[in-house]
Amino acid sequence: MIALDFDLVQGSFTLRVAARVMGRTAALFGPSGAGKTTILDAIAGLRTPRSGRIIVDDRVLFSSAERVDLPPRARRIGYVTQDVALFPHMNVRNNLVYGRHSGSSPNLPRVLQMLEIEPLVDRRVGQLSGGERQRVALGRALMSGPSLLLLDEPLAAVDVALRRRILPYLERIRDEMHVPIVYVSHDPDEVRRLADHVLLIEHGRVVAEGLPADVVRRAGDDSRA
Repeated sequence: MIALDFDLVQGSFTLRVAARVMGRTAALFGPSGAGKTTILDAIAGLRTPRSGRIIVDDRVLFSSAERVDLPPRARRIGYVTQDVALFPHMNVRNNLVYGRHSGSSPNLPRVLQMLEIEPLVDRRVGQLSGGERQRVALGRALMSGPSLLLLDEPLAAVDVALRRRILPYLERIRDEMHVPIVYVSHDPDEVRRLADHVLLIEHGRVVAEGLPADVVRRAGDDSRA
């Protein structure tokens, strides 16, 4: 369970979040510029709220009242951003093990097999296709032994055919690794397929939450109103 109750100011934009994120995979759904990525950044420790609390599985990551603000590396969170951000001077194997934590990281061969990237381990990043980069980025995040995985529109930069090939890997992570996922998307089909709980974000606020079908339908009704 993730408890979010915070304010974050970014220039003229104010994000106000009050929600409990439930389920194995929660989606932050809504239009561009609504504040979805900013929520992920706050959970990961990359942006600091003005006030409030962020709690993941009873671990207080941020609390203005208690003066707690854990640095990103101490939060045990894997984060796959839109730009993937692999290290170009390293091969795939070194990218994967870069963030490994003794005692908490999964077995490397298991991650390689699950994401079907065994043949890529000796390649440089520049030799990878877009889909291969996405899978390596997912693998690197998993190798950090996270208690939570954040995915910021990981399929936004790939075409429809490639998206269909990568989605099963996300389902494997959800079903086989048992790592909770918070997934940002504005694609209703992805949300219905991957998520079991959805927060609808509009103008820096949570305007609805619940089952994917219900929230996606609400978003569609709002857009037609």
